[in-house]
Amino acid sequence: MKDDILAVLEDRIHTFSKGQRRIAAYITDAYDKAAFMTASSLGKAVGVSESTVVRFAVELGYDGYPSMQKAMQEMVLNRLTSVQRIEVTKDRIGDQDVLSMVLQADADKLRKTNETVDRKAFQAAVQTILKARRIYILGVRSASMLANFMGYYLNYMFGNVHIVTTSGASEMFEKLVGVTKDDAVIAFSFPRYSTATIKGVQYCRSIGATVIGLTNNYVSPLGQNSDYILVAKSDMVSLVDSLVAPLSVVNALLVALAAQRETQIAKTFDTLEQVWEEYNVYEKWVENP
Repeated sequence: MKDDILAVLEDRIHTFSKGQRRIAAYITDAYDKAAFMTASSLGKAVGVSESTVVRFAVELGYDGYPSMQKAMQEMVLNRLTSVQRIEVTKDRIGDQDVLSMVLQADADKLRKTNETVDRKAFQAAVQTILKARRIYILGVRSASMLANFMGYYLNYMFGNVHIVTTSGASEMFEKLVGVTKDDAVIAFSFPRYSTATIKGVQYCRSIGATVIGLTNNYVSPLGQNSDYILVAKSDMVSLVDSLVAPLSVVNALLVALAAQRETQIAKTFDTLEQVWEEYNVYEKWVENP
C-alpha cells in the first residue's frame, strides 16, 4: 500500500464505523504519536479494543497492524519538523537508558539492512564505479558526511573523483555541469529528503550518467531517480539522523572496490607511506606494556 495513510483516511472516512472514525481522527490529529503506539495503546487512547484497531488496519489494506504502523512511521519521517522530532524522541525515551536504546536501535538497522539490501544492485554499483570515466559523489546537509567519507577513500583508488556537498541548487549545478553519460554518480538522501540532491540526480540522469542511490526506501525521491538502489535503514525519529547502516554499506562498497583495485592501491600507499614517514604525518606512538 503506497498511498500516504492520511490521504487514505480522508478518502475513506465516510465508510468507517463510529469506532473506526475515532481511530482515524486520532491518527490524523496526532500521527507523530500514533506512529509509535502499539495496537493496544492506540485502542486505549481512543476508547476501542485492540482487535478493533487490528481489524481497522486490515480493512485499510494492510497485512496487519505492524504494516500500518510502518506506513505511519515512514510518513512521520517525511513530515516532522526538527522540533517535532525532538518532542517525539522525548516521549519514546521516557525513563529508558538512552545509550542502550540508541545502540540497540542502530544494531537493529544494521540487521535489517543486511537482510534486505539488493546484492545484485550492490555488485552492479561496484562495476559501474570501476568502469566510470569520472565519479561524482553527491550528499548534502547531514548526508555530506557520507559523501566526504566515501570520497576520501575513493580518491586513493581513482584519479577523477568529485565530491559535491553544497546544498544550494545553483552551486550544485555548477559543480555537476561537466557530468557525461560515461560518469557514475553516487548520491545519498534520507528523510527529510533534500530537494537539491533530487534535482541534482535528475539532471545527471537526463545527461545519461548512471546514478547509484543510497537511501532508506525504494520509492523515496532518490530511489525513484536512481539506476541502482541500495536501501539502508535510517528510521530513527530524532534531531540526529542515524547513519550507521548507510555508513556500513559505504564501507562494504569501499572494500569491494579496493579488492578490485588492489595493485593500484598498493602503489599509491607505498608512495604515501614514504611521504608520511618523511614529513612525520603520524605520531610514532607505542602503547606501554
